[in-house]
Amino acid sequence: MALRNIENALPISQERPKKLPKLSKNPEICLNDENNNIVPPPESTIDYVASENLKPFPDPESSVQRLLEELASKDWIKVCESLNNTRRFAVHHSSLLLPILEKLMVVMVKAMKNPRSALCKTSIMACSDIFIAFGEKLTLLKTMDDLLLQLLMKASQDKKFVCEEADKALNTMVNSVSRLSLLRKLKTYVRHSNPRVRAKAAVSTSNCVSKMEVNEMEEFGMVVIAQMAADLLNDKLPEAREAARSMVNSVYGKFTWNEEEEGEEGNKQEAWQRFCEKNLTWLNAQAMIKIVSSQ
Repeated sequence: MALRNIENALPISQERPKKLPKLSKNPEICLNDENNNIVPPPESTIDYVASENLKPFPDPESSVQRLLEELASKDWIKVCESLNNTRRFAVHHSSLLLPILEKLMVVMVKAMKNPRSALCKTSIMACSDIFIAFGEKLTLLKTMDDLLLQLLMKASQDKKFVCEEADKALNTMVNSVSRLSLLRKLKTYVRHSNPRVRAKAAVSTSNCVSKMEVNEMEEFGMVVIAQMAADLLNDKLPEAREAARSMVNSVYGKFTWNEEEEGEEGNKQEAWQRFCEKNLTWLNAQAMIKIVSSQ
């Protein structure tokens, strides 16, 4: 058998060299891996200080003048330190933050959007202290809507320690801010296109409604609250549906609180049935009636 001429053999394919990651001249800038995905540099150790362990400033008047400049640093670790200083002011010298409060909230929103989890969490912790310090004043600021949306988004993400901190901040917000003002803002987000954001908004709304008095519900609109709850009962996420059921029970409890006739429970449920059938679609009304009657 004749041997094949080696000159006619197929050429051996050479493997293409793998693309090396691009190195940044600035160590603070993220790198690109071989698939061109953004890879943040390794996180440094950041101390998460509890609010009760934050110390006052020996000279707060001079320190507050440098705060905004320090928060504008390009060094994220210094920004974390400055956010902790913001927390110290909120806890011990809150009146000094009032003139720059809106600018501080812009910085906190920006930090929450940062891909660095440590910076994001520190900013969320600052939010909690700001909520406690300023409460109702925050609802008057334009940046409150951006701040609320970011907290809802961080509470619905996968990073557990960021998610848990955002949940804490949302609970602090509900306990610190005027319920009427807050409910007016949350109303937008219970219809958000992202189901996880919508679920977190539903939980905060439910917590807010559970703390409202009858006069507050009537001022906001008991029918509006009932309609929000009815819509959320059909949500795709269990967390939103459970929050909706809690809202139904809260509204029912306040709606019928003054029934004092004999056969009180029966009269309550009849009044509730008339209320639901008058203000909701037939299917939603039946769902709301069933929740109350099953108790």
